[in-house]
Amino acid sequence: MPELPEVETIKRSLAPKIIGKIIREVKIYLPKIVKNTDLEEFIRRVTGKTIESLNRRGKYLLIGLAGGEILTVHLRMTGKLLVLPRGTPKDKHTHAIFDLGDVELHFNDIRQFGGFSFDLPKLGPEPLEEAFTLTYLKEKLNPSKKNLKAFLLDQKIIAGIGNIYADEILFAAGLSPKRLAATLTEVEAEKLYNAIRAVLNLGIKHRGTSIRDYVDSENRQGGFQHLLKVYGKSGALCIRCNSKIIRERHAGRSTHFCPNCQK
Repeated sequence: MPELPEVETIKRSLAPKIIGKIIREVKIYLPKIVKNTDLEEFIRRVTGKTIESLNRRGKYLLIGLAGGEILTVHLRMTGKLLVLPRGTPKDKHTHAIFDLGDVELHFNDIRQFGGFSFDLPKLGPEPLEEAFTLTYLKEKLNPSKKNLKAFLLDQKIIAGIGNIYADEILFAAGLSPKRLAATLTEVEAEKLYNAIRAVLNLGIKHRGTSIRDYVDSENRQGGFQHLLKVYGKSGALCIRCNSKIIRERHAGRSTHFCPNCQK
């Protein structure tokens, strides 16, 4: 968390508030949030720059600065970007403040895993864009030795899917997270493809999933948590077959599925 729908929601709420603003000053209170760059160099490279664009790539936010510099933001587990009135006191989990004139951009992160860099790791195609085709998905499924949960979580194959949406996608497709990716039939591959796009689009429509810490730039929660079918539902009854949803660990992550519907 946040995953693609949450980061997309943050981008949409944040963009009109920061694009066109000048970064007048940057205060970093936790140096480790600056990745792969010296802290003084980081501050020098962003101070005085106009924010010209805000985009998303997978789970990353890309802040485009004047002169062609791209500032990459990864929120990880608990990161937040909040637009607040200038002079708003920082709380104990605020690790950076960007002075944008009339407002400030606060980076808040309880678990301190998120941060900023000028690098972006190699990522697979965006699952809601034209580059992500059924043909591409089949080409990646066929030689894979991963189970489906690990396959969906691999950011080099598909960008942006995390634990919550992987579970919901596999339930929508009627596929077990333990199933080997290479064993899918043509029909099953198409079901998976359609489920990926449908579930992620629905997640964006409902502004993401707020279970613990996720809020958008206005501190508002999402609503997709009310539509979850399996994630976090261990012991509850499946909405399709009335079997009990179970939780197991797959691909190193807690995984929720129906053992009857997802064989």
